[in-house]
Amino acid sequence: MGHKITDEELLDELNRRFEQNKISVRELKTLNEELKLVNKKLEESESLKSHFISNITNEIINPFTSILGLSRAILSVDKENWKKVVSMVALIYSEAFTLDFQFRNIFVAAKIEAGEIFPEIVNTDVLNVLESVIETFRIEARRKKVSVVLDHSFKVDDAGMVLFKTDPEKLKLIMSNLLNNAVSFSSEGGIVEVIARVDSGSLVICVRDHGIGISKENQKIIFDRFKRLDSGINSLNRGHGLGLSVNKAVLEILNGSIDIKSELGKGACFTISIPESDVDAFDFASEANETFFDTEEETF
Repeated sequence: MGHKITDEELLDELNRRFEQNKISVRELKTLNEELKLVNKKLEESESLKSHFISNITNEIINPFTSILGLSRAILSVDKENWKKVVSMVALIYSEAFTLDFQFRNIFVAAKIEAGEIFPEIVNTDVLNVLESVIETFRIEARRKKVSVVLDHSFKVDDAGMVLFKTDPEKLKLIMSNLLNNAVSFSSEGGIVEVIARVDSGSLVICVRDHGIGISKENQKIIFDRFKRLDSGINSLNRGHGLGLSVNKAVLEILNGSIDIKSELGKGACFTISIPESDVDAFDFASEANETFFDTEEETF
């Protein structure tokens, strides 16, 4: 004959099951809240992506439209008015330059989103990088009647170089974005200053313009890749687009930072700081990949 369960044992068992049920209910409630949060983030993500696509489309469509229109105009120019072609070609170059610039940012942004971008650290002649980036903007600056000047306090070696361990391509991209904004938002006849130094083992560069400036409110959203200060499709100033958000992400990869000081009507000064790297690019990529695969295993 089996053991007879006493009232006390039955009560204990009921209490135990009741407590287990309470725990299960709490866990289900927590899981439900987490699912709601994930769903909300997914909805926000889709909304942001749609907004982003809408904004960046303008950056591509406008130059393409201009290039097609100018090319068509060139084809219809009479031989005796061939001088008109020179100015049209200059405008085509300007629009193609802008288009190429936007595509570079889009490709880097895509790599950042996919987690496929790593620092490629080499001994870099940072003075040469700065001078070459400034040179690429000479035509655009001249078209807007803006002067770009470089002021540095580097210690130049016997070969005329300033060597600093960093990623030269990412530095070029960062500087290109800063110069593009500075030239774009400068007033006609204005000056864009690039002030550079090495301070306590970090490369510090300030790009200052004396143009329209950025309000305090807009400074809070200026690094958001999904927003722009002026979303008008026919805006004279195309907005900061992807540039500053890409800069922020790339600087984080290089353990650097970016700061802005600006007032409306008084121009803007963007300052970046990049510490000299002692990490080998191959080791960094290998470590990042190992971390990624470890995460994958834990997830699945």
